[in-house]
Amino acid sequence: MITLYGYPKSRSIRAAWALEEAGETYEFVKVDLLKGEGRSPSFLSINPGGKVPAIVEDGFVLTESAAIVTYVGDRRPASQLTPPAGTPARAHYGQWCFFCIGELEQPLWTIAKHQSVLPQDWRVPAIIETAHKEFDAALNVLETGLADRPFILGETFTGADILIAHTLQWAQKVERLPADSPLLAYLKRCIARPALAQARAREDV
Repeated sequence: MITLYGYPKSRSIRAAWALEEAGETYEFVKVDLLKGEGRSPSFLSINPGGKVPAIVEDGFVLTESAAIVTYVGDRRPASQLTPPAGTPARAHYGQWCFFCIGELEQPLWTIAKHQSVLPQDWRVPAIIETAHKEFDAALNVLETGLADRPFILGETFTGADILIAHTLQWAQKVERLPADSPLLAYLKRCIARPALAQARAREDV
């Protein structure tokens, strides 16, 4: 059975969401990051970066939310979370996963780090305005890519939508997603899925 190490309201919800979509049996283990449990020797032996999510199964360890979501989809093809390898759809799946992690999410994380996460003497306030512009540019790319499709690859909900929807929720929470954004309908459609509610309930420990 898969063990998911995570923390509520973090990127670990992406992994839990994928596991729920795939109908996987898993155990959720809370790593209390606020209490420093991410830096404990026992957890660092699982993820030297001290971050969640991480999954473990029979000695197999995997970290990074996009990698976990993809792995879950690949092991459960019936979930349709990942298109078949070697197809154009799979290539576009990878494109949007990498875009989400590298272009859409990073400006939000940069803003958070330089506003509150990093030690005070590490913060560079001047970088925040640049990050705002980078995020807005990424939103425009996403809007164009989504167009009028229900999900980023078309009619089928995939792991790429998990990553993107979670990032858009983050943006909404910090008031970076415009109230008139055409992406709001897409976001509403994604977060209404029962698997997300189930994942949140598992993390609410």
